[in-house]
Order: sequence, then structure tokens, then C-alpha cells
Amino acid sequence: MTELSPDALFEQLQRLPAPEGYKVEIVEGAVYMTPQCDVHWQTIRRIIRGLDDHFGMEALVTSDVRITFPGERNGFAPDVAKISDGAEKNESGRWRHQDVEFIAEVTSKGTAPNDYGPKKKAYARAEVPVYMIADPYLGRCRVFTDPQDGDYKIDSTIAYGTPVDLTHTVVGITFSTEEFPRD
Repeated sequence: MTELSPDALFEQLQRLPAPEGYKVEIVEGAVYMTPQCDVHWQTIRRIIRGLDDHFGMEALVTSDVRITFPGERNGFAPDVAKISDGAEKNESGRWRHQDVEFIAEVTSKGTAPNDYGPKKKAYARAEVPVYMIADPYLGRCRVFTDPQDGDYKIDSTIAYGTPVDLTHTVVGITFSTEEFPRD
């Protein structure tokens, strides 16, 4: 049996009747279909709102939009991605991972190992400057910065209720986590 590339696999997946409210991603060749819950969406919404308030509504901010990252058979659709100003899509019509400045993933019970494992590794290899994981189960954010040699050199844990200060990064923003919902 021939292994499909992420592009070919996504093309086949798009023909299937996926249930409404599910997010589909390919992580190291495995297909994950995850239901979106209110806590997940409300956290994403607050992160996007913070980016919009800081950068304006014209900023290139996406949610659940596929971006191909380095690594074997990865087709991620980050919960939130901030693309650099002036970036242009590649020949396939997708944003280039080289233009991603910030990614936020909100964990779910079934995919948390991907957020902390293969995705963190791929984002570091892609040299995404800031990767934030919001974890409503633990009530905290993990922020990874300073990607070098395929890993993040700085790993910070911030409890919900404490601001996430990214003013020292390319994003230059502070997120309030006061209203991040918990599960």
C-alpha cells in the first residue's frame, strides 16, 4: 500500500462527510478528528480577540487553517496562528510556515499529547518564534520561545489568572488569562 502525502490525504478527507463541529488534522501521518467544545472555542476566541485588539482587524490571524510544517506527513491546522505582515500564500494557496510568528493550541483530552509532543517539535523545527499552549484542564498556559536547533530554549508555565507577557517577543503582546475558561 502506498502512503499518501498530506495533500493527497486531505484531498480524500475533504470528500468524506465529516461531522459538523469537528477539526481534522494530520500529525505524523495519523488522522485526528477532534470535536470542538465550548471551552475550547471560548479560549480560542479570547486569544484571537487579544491579537485583534493589539494588531487590528487587518492582521493576518487564522484559526483552524491548514499550514504544512516540517516533519514527516504533517498537516496541522493550528487553533490560532498569527502570520507576519506582508506574507503571501505559497503556490498551493496556503500560508508558509516561515511566515508564522505565533501559534496557540488549546488542548483537548484526546490531542494534548500531540500539542506537547509532535506539534511542539514541528513548530520548533519551523522556527515559529512563539508557541503557546492553553490547557483548560490544568488551568495554565505553557509558552515556548527562542527556537534553536529543532527545540525551544525557553519554556514558561503561567497559571490562568496571570498575564502571559510576550512583550519581549516578536508578538509584543500581553494576553490576559483572567477569563480563560477551565474544564
